[in-house]
This record gives sequence, structure tokens and C-alpha cells, in this order.
Amino acid sequence: MDLNELRVLVTMASFVSFGGIAVWACWPGHRADFDAAAQLPFSDEEPVRE
Repeated sequence: MDLNELRVLVTMASFVSFGGIAVWACWPGHRADFDAAAQLPFSDEEPVRE
């Protein structure tokens, strides 16, 4: 295996991983979870101090 072939494989694996993460993040079922997480900084709850 040549060094350039290894570079191509790593690039392709990175691209496929990025695509998978992008699809997961944009999946319609996750929207409610992300909307709830986006509102956390604006919640009126006091932080827990230990």
C-alpha cells in the first residue's frame, strides 16, 4: 500500500464520517432535542451549587 493510497482512504473515511454526522444532526426526529438544548441557557432555574 502506497502512502498516497493511505491518504485517500483516510480522506474518504473522514468524508463518510462527516456525512454520517451531518445526516444524524439533520434527522427530523432530533429537532425537538436540539431545540430543547438550545433553550437551556435561557431557563430560569438556579444553578446547583455544591
